[in-house]
Amino acid sequence: MGSKTDLLARPFFFHPPHLHGGGTEIINTMKNLVILISGGGSNMLALARAAERDDWAGRYQARITAVISNKADAKGLQLAQDLGLATSVVDHKAFATAADPRAAFDAALMADIDQHQPALVLLAGFMRILTPGFVAHYQGRLINIHPSLLPAFTGLHTHQRAIDEGCQFAGATVHRVTVELDHGEILAQAVVPVMPDDTADTLAARVLTQEHLIYPRVVAQLLALTTNNKQ
Repeated sequence: MGSKTDLLARPFFFHPPHLHGGGTEIINTMKNLVILISGGGSNMLALARAAERDDWAGRYQARITAVISNKADAKGLQLAQDLGLATSVVDHKAFATAADPRAAFDAALMADIDQHQPALVLLAGFMRILTPGFVAHYQGRLINIHPSLLPAFTGLHTHQRAIDEGCQFAGATVHRVTVELDHGEILAQAVVPVMPDDTADTLAARVLTQEHLIYPRVVAQLLALTTNNKQ
């Protein structure tokens, strides 16, 4: 194995997705992609740039049709608008007084998403734990990127936890979303070294550069598989 310095120069490792079970049938009808965000939207931007650069519309008959956020002040919304993408907001705080706030929010979010008849719903920094009903509604179509090497460090504060545990490597995982948090089928992972002087912020920045590579590549592979299946 090379040194940490060597790995900094080439920290990307890609594992092709395995499509089986319920996923293949849904992806065969792929057309519209909906992206969910809560913040800055850098992974959304990486997906949108890849879609434009690699001509997903012409090559795979797929397009990003909407970017939806649970926060009206999410900076990623303006980025999406600047790219000419449709945006909308379903504010989770608006459902705080509902009998079941999470279920009420998820129902409203599903109604917004379903206007676009999505083939895939891509979570890109969407900071909500989804209800079982929501996950079941999009079974086989719901994809997430998580900032750790799953199954290690599910949930939040992944970079600080990796440092606190003395990990020599960290990374990111693209996976299918299931009811159990951050436990769905792994589609791809990227690995980066943890340096002796790393803080959570410096490690997060290193991991994020790889997130921007693996997420578009996974989606493109899913789209390519669809195109090949139709030929």
